[in-house]
Amino acid sequence: MNYTREYQRKLISAEEAAGLVKSGMWIDYGAICGFPSHIDEKLAARAKELKDVKIRAEHSHTTIPRTDPTQQHFIHNSWFLGKVEREYAKNGACSYIPFGLGEGPRMYRQWLKDAVDITFIETTPMDRKGNFNFGAAVTRQKAATEVAKKVVLEVNEYMPWVYGGYDETVNIKDVDYIVENYEYKIPEFPTPVITKEDEAIAALLAEQIENGATIQLGVGAIPSVVGRLLIKHNLKDLGIHSEMFNDSMMELIEAGVVTGKRKSINHGKAVFCFAAGAEKLYKFMDKNPALAGFPVDYTNDPYTIAKNDKQIAINSTLRVDLRGQVCSESVGTRQISGTGGQLEFTRGAYLAEGGKAFICLHATREGKDGKPISNIVPTLELGDMVTVPATEVSYVVTEYGMVNLKGKSVWQRAKALISIAHPAFKDELTKAAIKAGFITRGTIGLGWEG
Repeated sequence: MNYTREYQRKLISAEEAAGLVKSGMWIDYGAICGFPSHIDEKLAARAKELKDVKIRAEHSHTTIPRTDPTQQHFIHNSWFLGKVEREYAKNGACSYIPFGLGEGPRMYRQWLKDAVDITFIETTPMDRKGNFNFGAAVTRQKAATEVAKKVVLEVNEYMPWVYGGYDETVNIKDVDYIVENYEYKIPEFPTPVITKEDEAIAALLAEQIENGATIQLGVGAIPSVVGRLLIKHNLKDLGIHSEMFNDSMMELIEAGVVTGKRKSINHGKAVFCFAAGAEKLYKFMDKNPALAGFPVDYTNDPYTIAKNDKQIAINSTLRVDLRGQVCSESVGTRQISGTGGQLEFTRGAYLAEGGKAFICLHATREGKDGKPISNIVPTLELGDMVTVPATEVSYVVTEYGMVNLKGKSVWQRAKALISIAHPAFKDELTKAAIKAGFITRGTIGLGWEG
């Protein structure tokens, strides 16, 4: 095949790509940095021409108005609500798709194999063998191209070429159309604002990580601070097996802290399925032999994760109740993010030889009236999504300390969690726990360790 000739034959404009969409279709966008911003802009411009176009997406980055509350034009469905999608949801124009992130490829190959009319995905430019690389978002993209009736790639010179394990590329023979995007770079993610609470939690976590450990860092400020603290702790030969690759992981590699030399699998490689960070991160990733991008059903498979000795999983949450249930994605019935891979890495790290799984949260948050509210609660609110069941939780960390819930009865769990709550709420939580029967009569005077 003459790849250059085939490329030219399939090349269309973003307007033409958007013109492929008809009323009533199901349209799937590439995930995170694979989001096709240029095509999305042109599709939004056609809103008044279209009716009941159903979009599945994740972390949309444009601010294209698609928030018609009556959903006459676009019905948005999100795998994980990002900033823009949360705004859609507020206006009644976005619905969450509950799933574990590691299920993504199977979702397409089994459950959505006849339900994708067009997939639009951002990729690198084509190489001399006719391949396009999914770059900073391998995730589930290959599976989407296998089931979609039409595959449209939006190529972007800013997308890094990421060496992979498998499913990191798609060949031009499997692509229907190509759009060149010179209007948008791939999205950058701002560095989280670091608080003194984040630093206190990160310091507790850093003490738990040994030389030769393999780390996963989730989304948010706490995992980001942990990455940077590990440089100061002079740790050696860490590895990375994570769903996300971020700026702090890049810094760990540059500092020589992460080498992957002692990894049990994928020796010497930092393994991940997507990246989110600054432009410097994407440049660092481009054709870097120290990195390996895999699909998410590999990175997030608990049994694959568990093959890494000393696997560490560090994830943030919104609230934990006194029985140990973790809510990381909703406030009551209002969805604000998604399950992601938190449960998968919590389970996988716990199963690993010498592994540890940490759930982190600030002890309080600020209420609408400016007063603090405890994030350790007697019970979750009506409508809260349980992201990690109580049976899966081991370490819980706040700025006031760290406890391990494994092997603990409900009264021990309640007392342990109260011990790391904000001091102003300890009496209130204790009374609530006694009233609920979590702390029983014979255990009132005991410490949580018995």
